[in-house]
Amino acid sequence: MDYDFETLNKKRAGNSAKWDVGQNELPMTIADMDFKTAPEIIQALQDKISMGLFGYEEIPDEYRKAVADWYETEHHVRPREDWMVFATGVVPSISSAVRRLTSLGDNVLVQAPVYNIFYNSIVNNGRHVVSNDLFYDQVNHQYSIDFDDLEKKMSDPLTNMMILCNPHNPVGKIWTVDELTKIAALSLKYDVKLFSDEIHGDVTFNEKGYNPVFGLEEKYLKNVIVAVSPSKTFNVAALHASTVIVPDANLRAQVSRGLNSEELAEPNLVAIPGTIAAYTKGHEWLQQLKKKVLENRKLVLNFLAENVPEIKWVQGDATYLLWFDVSKITENVDELTDFIRKDTGLIVTPGDVYGGDGQHFIRMNIASPTEMIQDGLNRLQKGINDYK
Repeated sequence: MDYDFETLNKKRAGNSAKWDVGQNELPMTIADMDFKTAPEIIQALQDKISMGLFGYEEIPDEYRKAVADWYETEHHVRPREDWMVFATGVVPSISSAVRRLTSLGDNVLVQAPVYNIFYNSIVNNGRHVVSNDLFYDQVNHQYSIDFDDLEKKMSDPLTNMMILCNPHNPVGKIWTVDELTKIAALSLKYDVKLFSDEIHGDVTFNEKGYNPVFGLEEKYLKNVIVAVSPSKTFNVAALHASTVIVPDANLRAQVSRGLNSEELAEPNLVAIPGTIAAYTKGHEWLQQLKKKVLENRKLVLNFLAENVPEIKWVQGDATYLLWFDVSKITENVDELTDFIRKDTGLIVTPGDVYGGDGQHFIRMNIASPTEMIQDGLNRLQKGINDYK
């Protein structure tokens, strides 16, 4: 089947977090896509709704099997079904784990620049953010981990959790098995719980894909919590469905108790059928999605190289989010993005919201039909030229 990735639905404004913008504004911001989800998912939801029965839901064995089968097929590692706990989202799971597994005043470690909502999950729960800032190579436009600094910060007795982004948002980095093993080994050495957000793991463009943390050697899994979801993969964030995978039984019991006591483990009427349809029938749709995103990426990079060469892409093999170094244009990224929005209507995300060295970067979402990508590029070129 050929799926449609070229129809732009312009009627989303009103209740869409991304599209609730001005009349002539073009958002290339929030990490959801401007593509309809897979028709197989739509059909599953329609079938569910047509039943007309919307009582309390439980998590069937079929759900856990669908998750395990998906990861075995797509990522060549199969999580055990008894490791899984349903949750209403990855971020709620992170916040719950912070509350359940750390104490007020503890440090929670991140690697900035990183998904900004991590900070909310930490600070809003009375914990302190500590960052093992990623090292940026300004010549090759690549990030790496400073493991000496990571160990120093993990060894602090007040650091009791690390939130890992795998693959990393916003820089698009796929961590290697060796890098993940080093992180997991340090978490064991210093008894730091390792929560890995793997929500972007399906949208990858390298040959081998990403490396789930639950696929590491068993001896490294005692402190590991992994959260996955079809939301970014299939544009179904509003299903409010995720799976928390915890190999260690004692840790899993703590995580599960936290999710259940906070009423975060009960699915809505479409979460289960939507997830099962995604994970059992969505393989071909995902392959075509990745082909489309690669086409968009090529269009964007060729356009910028020809028309705005000062913008440098930080090469990444994951996500439909591009991370651009704009330090040759400005040292004030908020001023730049505000100017571009007022001048052209284009909205991109200023990198400083992600912490670390983000004040030198912008993030652009390219999961949109070609006409929207081209429109956004034309606006970006005009905005940069007018700014200069």
